[in-house]
Amino acid sequence: MSKDLRKYSQETYVRLALGAAILLLVVGVGLIWIFYGGGAAGMGLTCLLAGFAPVILILLVFVAMDWILRHARPK
Repeated sequence: MSKDLRKYSQETYVRLALGAAILLLVVGVGLIWIFYGGGAAGMGLTCLLAGFAPVILILLVFVAMDWILRHARPK
């Protein structure tokens, strides 16, 4: 059985990024909710999502470029 270390590395990076984002959202918004209430937590969630939007757009561009390059190469 051969192991594809590049695939494993990519999966690990994706899991780490998703874990960090979920942790930031849950813990961050949860602490805001505890200390400042629901309205402030809603605004904090809005600001976090607005901050994630450019990162997600850049990642989508990279994924699209990778897909295009993979399908454009001769086999």
